[in-house]
Amino acid sequence: LMSRLEGTDMVAFRNRVYATFFELAPAGMDYFKQSATRLHFVAEKVFGMTLEMYRQPDELVNELSASGLRHVGYGIPSELCAPFTNAYVSVLRIVTDDEEASEAFQWSLSLISRILARVINEGSTMVMRAINANSARQLSKAVACAPRADRSMWVLNVSVGSQSISPLLWAIETGSLEAAEAILKDLLTIRADRDRYYFGADALFQRHPDIIRRLCIDAPRLLPTLLDGLIWR
Repeated sequence: LMSRLEGTDMVAFRNRVYATFFELAPAGMDYFKQSATRLHFVAEKVFGMTLEMYRQPDELVNELSASGLRHVGYGIPSELCAPFTNAYVSVLRIVTDDEEASEAFQWSLSLISRILARVINEGSTMVMRAINANSARQLSKAVACAPRADRSMWVLNVSVGSQSISPLLWAIETGSLEAAEAILKDLLTIRADRDRYYFGADALFQRHPDIIRRLCIDAPRLLPTLLDGLIWR
């Protein structure tokens, strides 16, 4: 099936996929704003993944987990997975009459879509949504729901399967500095209950031993916030 779609035929096929997808889910246009070259790369990558699901399913699941967490970081809703799959399958059925190949493609792509949607749903925590909005207020409300003992990890680690992402690092890398500053202030605030004190500095440096270097490179305006918080040590 893949060998039949080459050159200009493949380009036309991808263009038709996106046209159909945008008809099914107009909201998708808000998230697919990249260049045509990048969009074609994504479509080609998806096409290749359907074959890898049969060849190396374990490796592909790990790759999908990592990709899904990046989707979480970009705020892409899981609701777009199904219409993208439907668009791809419907266009494929137009360009080929090989029913067996079409069914195999649909099964593989549907499985990929369900895995990706699950990762996005599980990874879309309140903290990640606050970072996407770059809102310190939303961030504070999100971590207020966390038990004191887990509060640090809510802002330092989101895990799905074998993959993980750091909300703090993601906020710094994507320029959500209001949210990143709120995370640092929350981590470096001393709290207590009847059993113990809580201070997130150790957790911060265990998760990101290079945090000072990263701030110097990507967000120097946050260095005073970090250093002021560490004075309590």
